[in-house]
Amino acid sequence: MQFLVSRVSIFLLLFLWSTAYTQQGDNDIKPKSYTTRAIDTAQAPVIDGLINDPAWDLVPFTGEFKQLQPDIGEEPSEQTQFKILYDDKFIYVAFRCFDSDPEGIVKRLSRRDGFEGDWVEIAFDSYNDDRTAFSFTITAAGVKGDEFISNNGDFAERNSFDDSWNPIWYTKTSSDDLGWTAELKIPLSQLRFGKAEEQIWGLQAKRFYFRNTERSMWQELEPNFPGYVSGFGELRGLKNLKPQKQLEIQPYVVTQLDTYEAESGNPFRDGNDAKLNGGLDAKIGITNDLTLDLTINPDFGQVDADPAAIALDGFQIFFQERRPFFVENKNIFTYEIGNGNDNVFYSRRIGRSPQGNGFGPATAYVDQPQNTTILGAAKFSGKTKNGWSIGLLQSITAKEFATRIDTNGTRSEKLVEPFTNYSVARVQKDFNNRNSYVGGIFTSTNRKLVPQLDFLHENAFTAGLDFKHNWKDRTYFAQGTFTASHVTGSREAITNTQASITHLFNRVDATHVRVDTTRTSLTGTGGNFSIGKAGNGNWSYNGGVVWRSPELELNDVGFLRQADEIVQTVNVRRVFQNSTDWYRQMSYSFQQRSTYDFEGNYNRMQYEVGGDINWANNWFTEFGASHKPRIYINTTLRGGPRWKFNEENFWYLFAGTDRRKKLSLVAGYVMSRATQHNFSLDRYELRLNYQPFNALSLSLSTEYEKNPNKTQYVTQKDYGDSRRYITAAIDQRTLSATLRANFNITPNMTIQYYGQPFVSRGLYSQFNYVADATAEDLNNRITLYEEDQISQSGNTYEIDENRDGSIDYTFQDPDFSFVQLRTNLVFRWEYIPGSELFFVWSQGLNGANDPAQGLFEAWNNQILNRRPGNTFLIKATYRFVL
Repeated sequence: MQFLVSRVSIFLLLFLWSTAYTQQGDNDIKPKSYTTRAIDTAQAPVIDGLINDPAWDLVPFTGEFKQLQPDIGEEPSEQTQFKILYDDKFIYVAFRCFDSDPEGIVKRLSRRDGFEGDWVEIAFDSYNDDRTAFSFTITAAGVKGDEFISNNGDFAERNSFDDSWNPIWYTKTSSDDLGWTAELKIPLSQLRFGKAEEQIWGLQAKRFYFRNTERSMWQELEPNFPGYVSGFGELRGLKNLKPQKQLEIQPYVVTQLDTYEAESGNPFRDGNDAKLNGGLDAKIGITNDLTLDLTINPDFGQVDADPAAIALDGFQIFFQERRPFFVENKNIFTYEIGNGNDNVFYSRRIGRSPQGNGFGPATAYVDQPQNTTILGAAKFSGKTKNGWSIGLLQSITAKEFATRIDTNGTRSEKLVEPFTNYSVARVQKDFNNRNSYVGGIFTSTNRKLVPQLDFLHENAFTAGLDFKHNWKDRTYFAQGTFTASHVTGSREAITNTQASITHLFNRVDATHVRVDTTRTSLTGTGGNFSIGKAGNGNWSYNGGVVWRSPELELNDVGFLRQADEIVQTVNVRRVFQNSTDWYRQMSYSFQQRSTYDFEGNYNRMQYEVGGDINWANNWFTEFGASHKPRIYINTTLRGGPRWKFNEENFWYLFAGTDRRKKLSLVAGYVMSRATQHNFSLDRYELRLNYQPFNALSLSLSTEYEKNPNKTQYVTQKDYGDSRRYITAAIDQRTLSATLRANFNITPNMTIQYYGQPFVSRGLYSQFNYVADATAEDLNNRITLYEEDQISQSGNTYEIDENRDGSIDYTFQDPDFSFVQLRTNLVFRWEYIPGSELFFVWSQGLNGANDPAQGLFEAWNNQILNRRPGNTFLIKATYRFVL
């Protein structure tokens, strides 16, 4: 811990010195302003992309765009102009995009938010808070894109650009001898603004000139500007705007047929299942600032399946949220603990797979539900004119029962998931001229348990506080969070939590924690603090600390991979934003990281360098290397002693061709080597993108990985008065591919295909047990079983450790070969804005192959020679705007 304190102290001293003596350069960039005017509804322009209605003559064009990339501040290759009008219901925008070669305008089609080809964007900071904005993008082909921007558009913050926000608005484009034009009609009900008689909004416009991979902006930004929204210009002339209370109701109906290979004698697997379902989504404007979103009996059948993954380290796998109700406005509820995916709110917990098991000692057949039914959910969110950001979420999930048939033919039901209520409350308040905020979060999970589900927490609560302060024109920042968790339940539930891999209170060499089987609650804390320079110059840097106490528990409605950890980091980055004869942009970075636990063990040290270059011909290179001289892991032996891995060196290199071309590719190699061949990694990646014509795009990503390890954990067994922690050499190889095809019949009618085959095989050999878990030399760390100590009988290994002719302990053969296929074919038609029709065909297969066979043999046996499960689904929605 003394090392940690000294590193943090040194960084803070250097930081304070730099802020005290760094002088701000003169800012020659002046903020722009555009004045619009109101029109009568009868004067409203027709949205046809032509900009020839008389109403447009009432306001002037504004332009004089400047490059953002590649040559920041320089004149763009082609200029852009726009003008803005408004009436009682809508705001209207017209773009004139000059192009000296109109035939060269790239009009690639894509699905919504695809941002392909040439495009323009208009963004409104209608709160005028320098932190949030509503963005509307239109491509030359007429494809819409829209994003809700938060966190000042800081790319370092995840979810700052939320493209799941899909408001209703209208647009058309056209081309002529001067270039191309676009008209937009945006309902004021889709924006959020105050009640002042005369308002000033933040305003930004952007153009992407595809042929030169060039971005230009109306309001010029300083190089490496810290953020985005705070650099907007101003929109003036907005008078007597009437707040629009949004009211949208969207019922849906879905019919689904599942077909699969029938299982002889199993009444639950007779070859097909059919169902008809319906539900309702609604969006209600409580005030102009605050919106209530409701969903009743939601269905997400059109959503892509999760990618395949295998975790040999025992930890849970983090999957991205894909369900529209939970994806939209997710940035409001984001509250990250620190590095990684740890978050107080992880919406995938709502509707999770049931945690109980329907099987019993005499069970012959079971119909186990795959997911928990979401009876309903509601979100209340928005931001007030006083700078309050508010988010409330409430969701209720149903009891889930597994139906089972015993060997004597008796049918019964078993509860496998209780009735559960999830609540999340999030608030933030801007102050200090919007340069600072403070906020908080509260979550609760409340289950109605019965004795057979006593292994679950009955209640789980989390509360947190967060803040961020910026100064010197947002050049410098300090931010932090503090989180506390409290879970209650039966003795069994709390004992299970203490012994889980996230906590491991049962670790045999730990002196600061122990399993207490009498406890019925657990309370822990976590948080982070960081300070640094965000931008306004070529250099940025930060340093910080993240901690998670051993008792912290978030996994009821949040995500926590590992508790009992303190992480110290330092990051430095240098950017080169102005192009030269041989590159367009370039950056490199350095990171130092050390890790401790709450017992004071110094577990990890690593140094990493990386960089990326966008070459003058629009090819690119990404590279990096890492040195890890110290690696100790508390979780490897699953409650056994703290484990040492050998020193590791790691590097990667990726190179890609010009993405503007019809055919582009990215090739990459990742390599890791540990001393004494303790473990290694070789990963080969190839990504191809092909667009034969504007309406069709194809992509193929392939990955092959070899990951041998001489000390892969297998199991643990009692031997006399000792505990044997058994590891082995594993030869793991994984092959996967992801194929996507998008065919756009029109901007609002698409056919999309997604397919992912996945094969992973692991062969174990050289079985051994741990002799000295922290020994410097690998040969002293483990003891190999001799040939006369280990034998195999079928799928079981038998150990005669003392060579007395009797079996001391046994364990199962851990070899595996896992095969999975997921495909999804979707026809989507937005037949009127906000109303959609889906036709979906999904296929899926899971299989276990003979590990002795190769990856391609496994693919052939488990996918090509088996009948997949099929899902055919038709879903129709209709959005009523009232």
